[in-house]
Amino acid sequence: MNWKTILKSLKNRDMQKRLAIVLGLVVVYRFLAHVPVPLTEPTKLKEAIDSVVNASQFGGFLNLLSGGALSQLSIVLVGLSPFITASIITQLLTKAIPKLEELHKDGESGRRKINQWTRMISVPLAVVQSIAFIYILRQTVLANNTSVLDNATPIEWVIAVGAMTAGAILLMWLGELITEQGIGNGISMLIFAGIISQLPSTLGTLGSSLVDTSQGALSVFGWFNLPVNPTAFWVSLIIGVASLLVLYLLVKINEAQRVVTINYAKRVQGNSSYGGVKSILPIKLIAAGVIPVIFAVAFLSLPAFVGQVLKATGDAQYLAIANNLIIWFQAPQPGAFTGDTFAAFIYPASYFALVILFTYFYTGIVFNSSEIAENLQKQGGFIEGVRPGAQTEKYLSQTVNRLILFGSLVLGLIAVMPFVAEYLFAQAGITNIQNLAIGGTGLLIVVSGALESLSQITSRALLVTYDDYK
Repeated sequence: MNWKTILKSLKNRDMQKRLAIVLGLVVVYRFLAHVPVPLTEPTKLKEAIDSVVNASQFGGFLNLLSGGALSQLSIVLVGLSPFITASIITQLLTKAIPKLEELHKDGESGRRKINQWTRMISVPLAVVQSIAFIYILRQTVLANNTSVLDNATPIEWVIAVGAMTAGAILLMWLGELITEQGIGNGISMLIFAGIISQLPSTLGTLGSSLVDTSQGALSVFGWFNLPVNPTAFWVSLIIGVASLLVLYLLVKINEAQRVVTINYAKRVQGNSSYGGVKSILPIKLIAAGVIPVIFAVAFLSLPAFVGQVLKATGDAQYLAIANNLIIWFQAPQPGAFTGDTFAAFIYPASYFALVILFTYFYTGIVFNSSEIAENLQKQGGFIEGVRPGAQTEKYLSQTVNRLILFGSLVLGLIAVMPFVAEYLFAQAGITNIQNLAIGGTGLLIVVSGALESLSQITSRALLVTYDDYK
């Protein structure tokens, strides 16, 4: 990472403007995360929601991805989930329907139409998810014998659903505005900002557990005692060291790439000659970036979400199905690994498989071997020892598939590593750790999103400082 170039680019007015717009949009997002849905008494409602969020790992997981919007019952509670789901649907349809695939190959105009359809699909999905969230909240709060929502009228429920739907669409628009600035993916940056916003409270909880010496203090070689909790200290140290190792590994695999040398044929026109030079085609080990992790998390949240909806209906015939969906597709708590239960391993295994699947799927979208081979042939470029055209396409496809195989396996292993750590802690009798898997997923998204944004900022910095190197 060329920090000197980035610092030099900050003197450029256009770069300053783009960064200011992105920071302003992130601030607007964090402000919206604290704007409550207009429904009954906010203080009492927040207390009731906190009890619901803290009652399950699923609630804490959704609260993390929404940047605390769930605990606040914010208008952006639904978040980017409808847009992510709509993106998955349209991209699957693009691969399945030949006309859509042709439209995707038409260039910028075709992609704009597909993006517009994605936005249109996001609206009904946002309405459905808003209704489901409100329904789950109402049934769960009423099940806890709390009268905080008894006085809510049907009109208030309609307004609440409308506000949450508008919040989801507004968040989608903010993400697109950030992407247009060319210094990061809007979806990744908003999720990044939401997760980072939870860091102070996490550090505060960790700090309070460290200074809690009610169970004893940490003895240093028997010479003196430190005023810290021994168990919390060693658990925090192990998690900290593991996080640094994972951080290092993530940076390495995100920056790793295969360089393919491209030769251009020499052409003579009149008294001038063109070509006869060499260039490179860098192919990243994980070209899809953080998107496979976000897609996998969103996809895995759906079955547990459906289970919560079925459970909230209170219908006895759906209760068994709802419980199975919640048990199988909910991030397992540390205590779930202490027994001989198969269900605790369904979520990690599914998470691992989906990360690999979405890495292959999304790389096929962002790296089109056929299109690259066709462009190289038109420009007179070729790979040494490989014929232009179909042979170049086959070579590029084989190279990318080998890279994806290794990269997706490594990414999947890193994704499930926190679950492995929870299992090992559980076998050792340490079950008082909370949200380790959530923290691992958050770290994965944060690091990948930050590297992706830094890469785009570096590219933009090189562009605006190009004249300085002439």
